[in-house]
Parts: sequence; structure tokens; C-alpha cells
Amino acid sequence: MDTSEMFRSKDIAQSHAGPNVSAAAQSGSHITAPALTNNTITGNVHIIHNAPGFTWNHPHSEKTQTSATKSLVSKYKTRICSEYQYVTEYNSLPGEHVLLSERFTQPLILRRHRGQKEREEEICSRGESFQQVLRSRSSEDSVHLNSLFDPDNHGISHRAVILQGNSGNGKTFTVQKIMMDWASGDLYKERFDIVFHLKCKEINRIPGKNSLAEILSYSCSLTPDQISQMLQQSPEKVLFIIDGFDELRLTEDICHMSPNTDLLQKASPVAILCDLLRGRILPESFLLVTSRSTATDTLSNLLKGPHSFSEIMGFSQKGVEEYFQKFFQTEELFRKAYTFVKTNETLFTACSIPVVCWIICTTIKERFTIGADVTSGLETTTSIYVDFVFTLLKYHCQGLSQSVPKLLRSLGKLAERGILEQQVLLDEKTVYGMVSDPACSPFLCKFLFKRRIHQEMMFSFIHLSFQEFFTALYYVLLDEAQSKRKFRQLFSIHADFAYSPPRFAAVVQFAFGLLNKYVRRTLRKKHGLIVHPNTQAYLKNWILKEIRHVFPRSNRVTFCLHCLYELHEDDFVREAMKAWKTIDAYGAVLRRTDCWALLYCSQCCQCIKELLLVDCKLTPEKLFMILPALHKFKKLWLTPEDPSDSDLVELMFALTRGQTLSTQLVDVNPRRTNFENSSVDSLNLSISEELSSICIGTPCCHVPAASLRSLRLTFPHTKLINIDWTKLFQLIHQKDSDALLHFLYSFSKLKKMKMKVDCLSKMWSVWALQIIQNCSSLTELEVDADFLLEDGIKILQRSHTRPACIMIFHGLICNKQSQKCTRYDDRQLSCNQEVKIHLNSQGFSMETLRKPLFWN
Repeated sequence: MDTSEMFRSKDIAQSHAGPNVSAAAQSGSHITAPALTNNTITGNVHIIHNAPGFTWNHPHSEKTQTSATKSLVSKYKTRICSEYQYVTEYNSLPGEHVLLSERFTQPLILRRHRGQKEREEEICSRGESFQQVLRSRSSEDSVHLNSLFDPDNHGISHRAVILQGNSGNGKTFTVQKIMMDWASGDLYKERFDIVFHLKCKEINRIPGKNSLAEILSYSCSLTPDQISQMLQQSPEKVLFIIDGFDELRLTEDICHMSPNTDLLQKASPVAILCDLLRGRILPESFLLVTSRSTATDTLSNLLKGPHSFSEIMGFSQKGVEEYFQKFFQTEELFRKAYTFVKTNETLFTACSIPVVCWIICTTIKERFTIGADVTSGLETTTSIYVDFVFTLLKYHCQGLSQSVPKLLRSLGKLAERGILEQQVLLDEKTVYGMVSDPACSPFLCKFLFKRRIHQEMMFSFIHLSFQEFFTALYYVLLDEAQSKRKFRQLFSIHADFAYSPPRFAAVVQFAFGLLNKYVRRTLRKKHGLIVHPNTQAYLKNWILKEIRHVFPRSNRVTFCLHCLYELHEDDFVREAMKAWKTIDAYGAVLRRTDCWALLYCSQCCQCIKELLLVDCKLTPEKLFMILPALHKFKKLWLTPEDPSDSDLVELMFALTRGQTLSTQLVDVNPRRTNFENSSVDSLNLSISEELSSICIGTPCCHVPAASLRSLRLTFPHTKLINIDWTKLFQLIHQKDSDALLHFLYSFSKLKKMKMKVDCLSKMWSVWALQIIQNCSSLTELEVDADFLLEDGIKILQRSHTRPACIMIFHGLICNKQSQKCTRYDDRQLSCNQEVKIHLNSQGFSMETLRKPLFWN
């Protein structure tokens, strides 16, 4: 029936409330009327506000929610707060939940697309360089949840927002936080009267044909009639959050289906949702749609315009720290866990992915619960990557068109191609040629880049480290012959990993991690994945040969340590380490991850002959990491970077209190750029079964004349543990000779002492005589000086020692009558004569030594 025949206008009069309209509809008919107030309606009529083609200003009374609607919304908000305040985690037992506030951390969200160079930078960078990249992005373009619908740079407000993010990056968590904060009145309070949450995963499971109101009723506590009432009140203040568009099962004919514009019109749930996205249903409403990058282009073509784009990058460094704080709650546990993870560059980079953050925190917390050491639970980088991959396979991979082993194999082949060609961005043809359905893989990202007047589609793995992981997984899961061939090919490309791109070394390290028996058990148990025993034997024999033939001073040392660390089999590591007499990392830039590998491998051994960490950027933080293993080495040579006195105190405690060796030689020569707050320029520790000695050198620059340059103390081995190193270093730093004298009196078993000063003055002669007289155990005291001054010698000439004690003074005497030499630079002048003074219980004697060309 023609609608116009059924539209009878009667007494249309303008008033403040709008025109009066009376309409009657026969069964099956529709009426479109541009008047929505003061109406008299008869028949089975459904009113649609703002029908297409008509624009009318709603009277104020229509925009304001009725008391009945307000009551419904209030109850809806209460229900949302009740349901959304909790989080069910992947490992939660039945009835077990945690508070959203104890988990949610604001992710880094960017409101712009990035070009190819920026994407490559994000994918390839690690550790501190990765954090710098995130900081640069955060300072430029980051947005908060409350500003997602703010006008853009051109002042345009968008009714639809795409929120893109990789799998595990926190899209669903963010949606839950938005819902919770809106219901609590903390977010969008004035902007939206009602917010609905639609999960695409659930929409796929709704049977039959439904209206939008009926679809919404599946996911909330409201009836379709109540929802319809709310939506008609003020559609321009409604927000639909559609979560997981990439999981929506779209069919090819979806674009050709008849449009649905009626709120109560029924169709398949997917069709209704697509019409909502297009703006055919409730065009005034707002949309926030989350999606993985693999479906963003499809979404963009479907979504009503104009719409804006934002992307969840994951956690910044500040976000990771905040997440750890919320997870562990107590400062002590948080600090232990966060400090440990921060030392592993690869893991800390992966922590930008919230799911990885959760896996790591959960693993560490389990270790805390049973009272174990944190590092023993979080054994390897590989084990965390395996957990992450299987988590995504279980919870983010519904509807796979192929088996998990086949998917992993295809991803591995794709990853290998990128690794060998040194590419992280892979073209569309290559990806579709190897992965049958890349859009369904949670491990791949899709990008669109502008190319002149066209667009180019490219793919990448979540991060370069995952590309390396999948390559290694592909290699170890091949049959024996294929696996060996692949590894031989990889080894032959760069025979010396010291000079090869790091990504090749990382693949091998992941391969050793996949040989770990607990990791192999997980692979077998979860998806029946088997690492051939002969592949294991081949790789183990290969690393043994590498260790035996590796040149001591090279980056290859740390590479081998990492392979052993990822393998994490104590007996094998102990056997492998026997081939190394010396671990020498001279000149290498020692990373924090290298320190963990060194620590683990060293702790597997009873004793190692020598460790040389010279000029390798050994910061105090890195030094602290390896302290527990330093007592394992018979000889140590360390050059830490700008250590504080407290850092050196910790070093001495670690060496003396954990001592298990009968002999040990330690040379510590700090590399300093700041001498202001340092009292120690060098430390030499010599430990033997009977006597041990410590030599402390002070900084040479800006030292005043007659200052103490070094002090060597010798005492029984058992007394090392009793020394108050903090007090000793403090007194040396303060240059308080009297306080130092009284402190040394407390050394009841002090046997020998040797000191070096610039000039032997009267003060130092008296000081030396006092210490020899008051330390009853001291039998030998030697003083080296650049110059022996006349007033100091006169004191010695009138003195003698206790019986069985000797004192030796060695230095130069200036023979000039006036303006005698006292400076270090004056030593080579012809007026100076080298002498040695002996002082014992019999008295004073001095011998003249041959004058050398150079005196030291």
C-alpha cells in the first residue's frame, strides 16, 4: 500500500512542541512521518526516530531520559559494575577471579598510522633502544581512553573509532575498563547515556534471525523491549563497543544483502551488526570497534565515515612497571620480580605485550609462593615464548582452518624466509603463498603503506624475536635429516657468529631453548610436537665443538653461554664448561642478559680458572648480577664502570663471605669518569689457605701532597669475613689519618701492612710508628713514598720497633740545599737519590740504592 495514502495530516499547527499529526496504518504497512510529538497513532505502528531523509529538531522533552529509562540505565550500570569489576584469567580455577583494578594498566595508544621505517624500527629494536622508540611515540601522539572521541587536528569529531591492536595487546581488557569506568561514572559521563558491549565471538554463536535489540539482550541484563526503549530516547548519546571484529565470520555475500535500517527488523546477527557498522541502523550513535591489524582494512571499508584510527601499542616501560606493581602489590616482591625481568633485554621487550607480562608475573609469583628463587622458575626466554604461543593458540585462534602443527610449520617457513633474507616486512604474495589464512593467525600483523597513488599490503611477525623463535621451532620439529640440513645451512652462512647479524645467533639460541626437557614436554603434551632425539644430539655436539675451539676474546663466548643458558640442563652445562680454562670478554659490550647467562653457567661449575671482564661496560647493576658466582673463579680481573663505594663493599662481601676456594686472586680496576664521590681507585684481593691480603688504591687526581695513595693489609684467611669494608672505604675517602689509625688498631690479627704515600712527612712517620707499636700482631710494615722528607727521616732516626718487628721505607731523597723536590714529576731529576731505610728493634739504618733511569 502506498504510504502516502495512509498519511493523513489533520490540523497541522505549529507550536513549541511541534506539529500535531494523526496517522493510522493498516496491517503490513509502514509510515514515515517527519513529526514525532503530539501524535495520535492507531494500528500496529513502530516509530523510528530520524528516519533516513528527514531531519527534525527533537524537542527538549524528547532528549531528556524519562524517569523509567533512567531507572533502567541505573540498574544496567549497577549490573555492569558487578560483572566487569572482575577478571577471569587464563589459569583461573572455577569461581576464581581477580579485580580489574589489580590488573588493568593504561596501554600506550597512538592516534595515527606509522610509515614503513617506523614500523621496522618498532619490530627490530630491543631492550633500551625499544623503550626509546616507545618513549618517542608516547611523547608525540599518545591518547588516553577519555580522548578517543575527541576532535582530530582538523576539528572534526568522528562517530566511529577503530581501535587496532595485536593479539594479546590488551584490546578486550581496554574495552572492559571502558565499560567499568562508564558504569562507575568515571568516563564519558556527559557524552554517552548508554554503552553496549558486543563481542563478535559471541555474535557468531547467536542462532537464527534477530533484531539489534534482541542481539544486545544476549550480552546484557536488559530485555529487547527495554533496550529498544533506551535506544529510541536519544540515539546520539549511545555508544556501541564492538570487540574483536577480526573474529566476526563474514561471508562474501554480506555486501550484497538487503540493508536493514529498522531497529526491530530481523536478520542474521552478522548482517545486523554490519548494518550497524555502516550506519544504516541508528546512524546518530557512536561506535568503537576493536580489531587485529589483519582485519582493519575490511573494517575500514565497512565502517561508516568519517571514522578515526587508533592503535594499542602495548605497555610502555612505565606501563610494565605499573603492571608489575599492581600484580605483586607488595614493594619487596614487585622490586625483586621487576628487577629480574628488566635485566633480560628480550623478555623485557616482550613485556610490552600485556599477555607476556601476565605470563611472566604468574610464573614468578608461583616461585615466590613455594619459596623458591625467582630465577629458578623463570628459567629461559624460550620457555616464556612457548607459553605465549600456546596461550594465543588456545584463546585467540578459534575457527582455524588447519591443524596447529601445520600452522606452526607454515609460520616457521615464512619466518625462515624473512630471517635468511633479513626482512621483517614480508610482501602479500609471499605470505599468502606460505600461510593459507594469515588473517586467522594471531602471530602476524598486516600493514598498508602508501606507494605513490597506490597502497601496498605487507605483513610482519609481532616482533623480530617471534620471527626468530618460529624459525627455530620450524627447524627443530623437522625430521632428523631435514633439521640437520637446515642447521648446517644456517651455520655455514656465518661461520663466526661474532661477526654475523644478531638474528642468526638468536635463532640458534632459541633452538637450544627448545631442546630443554621441560619445553619439549610442553610441546609434546599440548600439540604432539616432537623434537627428534638425533636433532638434540646433533646440536649438543655442535655446541661442545664450538666451546672447545672458540677464541677466548670474542663475542662468541657470550653466544655460547646463551646457548647453554637456554638449554638449561645443569649436567650438560657443567660438562661443557670444563673445556674453558678462561672466560675472557675483553672489549665486548656486556649486556644484562649476558650476565644472567654467565651467572647460570658459572653456578653449574665447582671451579673455573679465570674470568676477565675488562673494558666491557660492566656497570654496577651488571656487577651486582654476577656477584653470586664470582667466588667460583680462581682469578678475577674486573673493570667496573664508575662503581660507588657501596658497590665495591657488596663485591667484597660476595667474595669473602661466599668463599669456597682455597686460593683466589682478584684485580678490580674501575673505569671512572667521576672521582668526586669515590675513595677507591683499585682493589686487589689475594686469598690463600693461610694468609690473605687486600690492597686498596685511591684516585690519583686532585690528591693533595702527603696523602695516602694505597694501603695493603695482610691477615689470616679467616679474618676476611670480619672486616667492616664500609667503614674502611669511608675513612680512606675522608682522608682522616687519625680515625684510620684507630680503625686499624681493631684488626687483632693484622700481620703485614704496606702503604704508599706521596711524601714521607713527619706526620706519616709518626703514624707508621704508632701503628707498629699498638698492633701487637703486626710484624712487618712497609712504606713506599715518592720522596722521603728530612723531618720524617729525623723521626725515624730516633726510633726503633718492638722485637721481631721490621719497618721498611723506600723512596727518593733530594740532595738540594733548598727548594727540595716533592712533586711526582721531579723524580727523574739528577738531584734525587733512591734509598731504603730499615727500622727494627735495634734501631735505624739506611742504604743507598743504584739510581735507576726510571723509578717506580
